[in-house]
Amino acid sequence: MNERTLEENECPFCEIVSRDDPDVREVYRDAYTVAFFPTEPATLGHTIVIPRRHVPDVWQLDDELAKRLSVVTIRIAGAIRATVQPDGLNVIQSNGHAASQTVMHLHVHLVPRWEGDPIGQIWPPETNYSETEKDNVWQELRAACRAITGVGLPRPESQSPQSR
Repeated sequence: MNERTLEENECPFCEIVSRDDPDVREVYRDAYTVAFFPTEPATLGHTIVIPRRHVPDVWQLDDELAKRLSVVTIRIAGAIRATVQPDGLNVIQSNGHAASQTVMHLHVHLVPRWEGDPIGQIWPPETNYSETEKDNVWQELRAACRAITGVGLPRPESQSPQSR
């Protein structure tokens, strides 16, 4: 018997993982991830990649599953490129309602793009942040990033301790 939490029972992506959605157009499955077409694709070939384990957002994703999800995302992107030959590709991963996450199960959208497609530009043409605002956030974020430890990634050799 598949024991799922209440949150997982109400999650449409957990239904896909459990194969409880007969209408899903699944394109890939392994021990850690599933990839499928959304019900309403933004473009033909639009694919969603999810972890099989219920993870609500990027802030709750562990390093090992992040690595596996990243590798599968890159490989599915290659399959999309070979299949539909897009002019470009958006890789979109949203977290929280303010960022337009509508299903609270971490997912990565791979959206093939063509010149002149109906999606249009996804970034604002300009912003009006002052240099002071940008500098304040930059300094705070840089300090927070310098405090990150245990990532297990080597520092680039070109970076000396003095340049950090």
